[in-house]
Amino acid sequence: MLDLIKVWYEKHFSDPQVVILALVILSGIAIILFLGDVLAPVLASIVIAYVLEGLVKKICRLGVHRAIAVITSFSIFIMTIVLLLFGLVPLVSKQLSQLIANLPDMLNKAQQLVMTLPEKYPMLGAGNLNEMIASFNSELVNLGQKLISVSLASVIDVFTLMVFLVVVPLLVFFLLKDKQKIMEWMQRFLPEGEGLAYKVWRDVDVKMGNYIRGKLLEILIVGVATYIPLAVMGLNYAATLSLFVGLSVIIPYVGAVAVTIPVALVAWFQWGASSEFMTLMIAYLVVQFLDGNILVPLLFSEVVDMHPAAIIISVLVFGGLWGVWGVFFAIPLATLIQSVLNSWPSMQSQEVL
Repeated sequence: MLDLIKVWYEKHFSDPQVVILALVILSGIAIILFLGDVLAPVLASIVIAYVLEGLVKKICRLGVHRAIAVITSFSIFIMTIVLLLFGLVPLVSKQLSQLIANLPDMLNKAQQLVMTLPEKYPMLGAGNLNEMIASFNSELVNLGQKLISVSLASVIDVFTLMVFLVVVPLLVFFLLKDKQKIMEWMQRFLPEGEGLAYKVWRDVDVKMGNYIRGKLLEILIVGVATYIPLAVMGLNYAATLSLFVGLSVIIPYVGAVAVTIPVALVAWFQWGASSEFMTLMIAYLVVQFLDGNILVPLLFSEVVDMHPAAIIISVLVFGGLWGVWGVFFAIPLATLIQSVLNSWPSMQSQEVL
């Protein structure tokens, strides 16, 4: 037994670079699992700085000094936050309040529609429908209680938001400004030379950076493209629904299906089975079609080379482990695993054989 373990260890971990890579990955997982909540502002700052670094490099290619490029990129970041806080957030908050206030009327319409079903479909039975409605009403009571508890906890959420608004921008600025010093400090703990860890990092660095920047651009384009037809046709809660549609692209395949339901329900409650309803749904589906068949291939054709089943499994696994952050970084993390497996010495030897 010990001989088998020794052979397995020598086969997979004979290269010191492999051991270092394994320790780095395990340390990262441990930090996120046990200190993720505490270090959330730090992790968010690293992600934002990583995204802005791409813009800094593009500005530097124009012959601009890095210090000026950092200030320019950071200014764009701050202006984006200001626009979100004073533009989008109040509008979405107002529309959400209106949606909650109008929810009873919408539910009454749905209940009236359900009560007419036995006339059209006698096999359903009025008794079964009454049981369904009673169960539905009890679930609504539970939902109302949860909404109240969420509103009571909003004070803590506001405090957390204020911490993020102060700490994250400061960390982002210093991470961008002192990137070279930070990288030199980290390299002191790594062995000299380029081995497996450096090879994997180069591969993941390119793919992950392009993916994150491309995903943020996709969220913006899909959200704006959805808002235009919704607002032009006068659909209620257009900004809120467009925000949800934009964010839904974070979850491949599943997000597009899930967000279609509230869009269709709001449109149906507002217009019924009318030409306006059909026109809006066609416009919405056109946006989804263009996103899946034109925008995604343009943005991610060279970034993600995984089977759709692997992507869905990655979203489920990492989303279950780390919530929203896990869902957003599911594909980059899966790309990391793919790069490690492709670069692992034993895997390469099997490919040669």
